[in-house]
Amino acid sequence: MYVCICNAVTDKQIRQAIDDGASTMRDLYKQFGIANNCGKCACMARDLLQEHRQNPPNAYPVVASLSASAGI
Repeated sequence: MYVCICNAVTDKQIRQAIDDGASTMRDLYKQFGIANNCGKCACMARDLLQEHRQNPPNAYPVVASLSASAGI
């Protein structure tokens, strides 16, 4: 879904940027121009950042995978 209509930025693009290391609104602004024009996208972008902070991806997927296959 489009988060920022002004700059045609989708939630998938923002999620990918967050996965790639974006962690602040400033990072999203620099990469996409989020909240640069009308500002209506700022709340949704903040929500996506907060969601990532609360539910970070598994930081060690290889270790988890090895542990699971080893029966640990």
